[in-house]
Amino acid sequence: MKDLAVVETILRNRYHFFEEIGAGIGLQAKMRAMLISSIAFLALYGAVMGSTHSLWQTLSSAVKLPVLFLATLIVCSPTLYFFNVLFGSNQSLSQNIALILTAITVTSVLLLSFAPITLFFLLTTSHYQFFKLLNVAVFSIAGSMGVLFLSQGMRIVSASGHEGSKARRRVLRLWILVYAFVGSQMAWTLRPFIGAPSMRFELFRNLGGNFYTNIIASIGEILGFVVVR
Repeated sequence: MKDLAVVETILRNRYHFFEEIGAGIGLQAKMRAMLISSIAFLALYGAVMGSTHSLWQTLSSAVKLPVLFLATLIVCSPTLYFFNVLFGSNQSLSQNIALILTAITVTSVLLLSFAPITLFFLLTTSHYQFFKLLNVAVFSIAGSMGVLFLSQGMRIVSASGHEGSKARRRVLRLWILVYAFVGSQMAWTLRPFIGAPSMRFELFRNLGGNFYTNIIASIGEILGFVVVR
């Protein structure tokens, strides 16, 4: 429970939290608490997503959703760190990881807050494509708020001059696009998170297609243009 309390600290007193990250105060404890909280919240929401299909899909999604976020963190953290160093930042790799973990923690707690709404639509509709797009919308909202916290954290932690800060803000915007692209492709690689009712349980699916064309096709099916499996 002590580790889960970090969520309230971030949401209620984010500026002080970011200042402590900038000063390197309790970094290891903060990262451990955020990691534990994120895994717990993401696992719970993953279980909600997978419950549309079967027990095995529920368990699979509960494991794969935390893996999705943590794998994306591992892939993208070095890029943000080295570009920050290139533009004059004195932040350590641990500080960068702590900031990204803050964004993931905010995203995960917001996902959990959407769980009752997701369950409501799960119980009141059987349309697979609608439920999939609903989850894409939920992830977009939660992820955007997480990115907002990351942007605020980077501004507060940064202690360099004005020009360097402007350059790093541009780098952060570019990195956010890379992070979103890597995350969406990682999600596609680890799918399914929501098992199609007409298909048997699969731990992973073939890598054909991509995330974006599948979402467009799902929208087309809801509008009556195409049929997607």
